Amino acid sequence: MTQATVNTGSGVRTEVVAVVVVIGLALMALFYVLSQRQQDLRSSPVGLDGLRIWLTAEGGDAQSFSGGWLLDADSIGLLVVPLHDSRPDRVLDPARTKDELLFQQDEADITWSVILEKLDRAPGLVVLPKWRSGMRLTGIAHPALLVDAGRVDAILQRLTGLPAITTSRSRRVFTALPYTDASGARLETELYAAQLFDGTGCSPLIGSGDQTLLASCPLAGSEWPVLILSDPDLINNHGLRLGQNATIARDVLTSVAGEGGIVIDYSRDNWFADPEAPPQRDQTWSDLLRFFEPPFLALWVGSGLMLALVLWRSLRRVGPVANEAVTGVGKMQAIRARARLMRLTGQDGALIADYAQARIAATAARLVGPGQARLIGEEGAFLRFVARRSRDLATRLEAVLTRLHALPPAIPTSAAIRHVEDLEQILELIANDP
Repeated sequence: MTQATVNTGSGVRTEVVAVVVVIGLALMALFYVLSQRQQDLRSSPVGLDGLRIWLTAEGGDAQSFSGGWLLDADSIGLLVVPLHDSRPDRVLDPARTKDELLFQQDEADITWSVILEKLDRAPGLVVLPKWRSGMRLTGIAHPALLVDAGRVDAILQRLTGLPAITTSRSRRVFTALPYTDASGARLETELYAAQLFDGTGCSPLIGSGDQTLLASCPLAGSEWPVLILSDPDLINNHGLRLGQNATIARDVLTSVAGEGGIVIDYSRDNWFADPEAPPQRDQTWSDLLRFFEPPFLALWVGSGLMLALVLWRSLRRVGPVANEAVTGVGKMQAIRARARLMRLTGQDGALIADYAQARIAATAARLVGPGQARLIGEEGAFLRFVARRSRDLATRLEAVLTRLHALPPAIPTSAAIRHVEDLEQILELIANDP
């Protein structure tokens, strides 16, 4: 009964541990998948990791941000907000087929409230979406993978509050727009299937009129302007390597940021610190001690008692592996208990049969040693062994064993003792037979 209880408790504990491990691995896998998807987007042709590396290599102050800590708006000279969601405020529907995934127009969900909160806290540059998921997955820039122009127009109109502002797609393969840098050098962009917009109500920085690429535009609901880049290929990993795009991007962004840093914000939430919120004091040990006060104190005491009980029961039921000596003692106790039980129930005849088998095994060990006793310890094998040494002793032993096996389960004690004496006499003769 005790052994069965041990196995059941051990099985339950094993199942609980297995469930906890599976849940932990699932959460880790989910976190890894989400982080890998974000990392894949940033390092893909439509990502901006190359821009950060390029600006840092040129001595600029640029960093990527995915959330996790509060941002200080005073230290940011330019907040770059790349949009990979052509319909903010609408939840992305997961693709069900390979074709749906390739032609999916949104990569990461974001809400309008978050976008406007970010642009209201720091000078911002909004990078409009241009490519579908197929561009990131295949690395191929093809007109069939362009985002619907109507969705881009809706974003542009929502940002600026100008209902007539629209985008256009160039009919030329590559579009060269002039730009003059801070030193007076004349540069040109090189954009594949350029996505431009009408900058009539804005202050163009690159391009002009309906061929505007980058401009400072009014931000709806705010007194601050916002920079809008209609074609992300000027600064993304795909476009930086084309023509003089990298040089133009460095000159424009660093001149706009001034002495502040450039932050490429991939996060989906507003991580700016609230300037009106009171300063947070440093944490002390008293903050931790609050979790040991009522009502948490009862939980801690209960958990401690439960842990002590589990440890005590596990040590009592499992414990260390018993050594050889203890095992032998336990076996002898089991034999004695069985013999006592058989005596109490009047099973002297059956007890004598078991006793005879045990005495034959002991005599075999005495004759050939414990290592070889198992070869002749069984009754038939022992009789054959004795017959090879003495036919007369084998005949007498077989007669005694036959009488023992023929005994009924319940016999008088005196008769049982007489049969035991007959067996002991013949076994003694066999053991001392030269």
